[in-house]
Amino acid sequence: MTDKYAVIGNPISHSKSPLIHEAFAKQTNQDISYERILAPLDGFELTVRDLIASGYKGANVTVPFKFEAYKICDSLSARVISSGSGAVNTLINIHGKIHGDNTDGVGLRNDIEKNLKFLIADKNILILGAGGAAYGVLNSLIGAKSITIANRTSEKALQLVMSISDVNEARAKMFEELDAPYDLIINATSTGLTDTALPIPNIIFSKDCLAYDMMYGRETPFMKQARENGALVADGLGMLVEQAAEAFYLWCGVRPETQSVIQQIRNLA
Repeated sequence: MTDKYAVIGNPISHSKSPLIHEAFAKQTNQDISYERILAPLDGFELTVRDLIASGYKGANVTVPFKFEAYKICDSLSARVISSGSGAVNTLINIHGKIHGDNTDGVGLRNDIEKNLKFLIADKNILILGAGGAAYGVLNSLIGAKSITIANRTSEKALQLVMSISDVNEARAKMFEELDAPYDLIINATSTGLTDTALPIPNIIFSKDCLAYDMMYGRETPFMKQARENGALVADGLGMLVEQAAEAFYLWCGVRPETQSVIQQIRNLA
């Protein structure tokens, strides 16, 4: 019997998740179906309840519903609880109850360390932005030497810094206060969607810096600035595939190979 899964969002037509999970299923001989579902902005919970009632085994959740997904869960994974993010991107149907997890953090770390061969331990890390995307990946940066959160306003950055543990040094800054180089810079803002340049100085890009934009599918102004200043540059496509692989493992109990799938999706661009 085919197990049914879906990705829920608004908008959703652009999502690459069905292609990714179809590739995983073929690779691991799993009998699943996976579809895009457009939920009304005021109808996310009803959409999920209908899927559960229809026998769906699980679902991925994308913008703008990750915080709402957290609220409707009957149980939560340890990493969701420890992150303090209040965001869930993976739902699992356990006998009609909704279990929530968030695979964004492990997806980011796996892409950076496994695919890009860049070790996070003992690095000075800068995260640009203090919204849900930043919250969702903080718990994956354990072992860093320091983490700086930079934002347009200091209040949200300070809130995020307060949630950081297992890091020697954590600080909050506004963009214009940045005045030193970093080893790893993660752009967790949505500026790439509008091709908006961030008010960040060139000095933040050190010689061997990895500049990682969580957006994918385009050269963002952040990526362009980083490249012009000699940084190694990566987009978030690998993270997308790696977080999907973790969700697939949670659902099916098998861990798919990701490198070929990343290349397959990139070749479609």
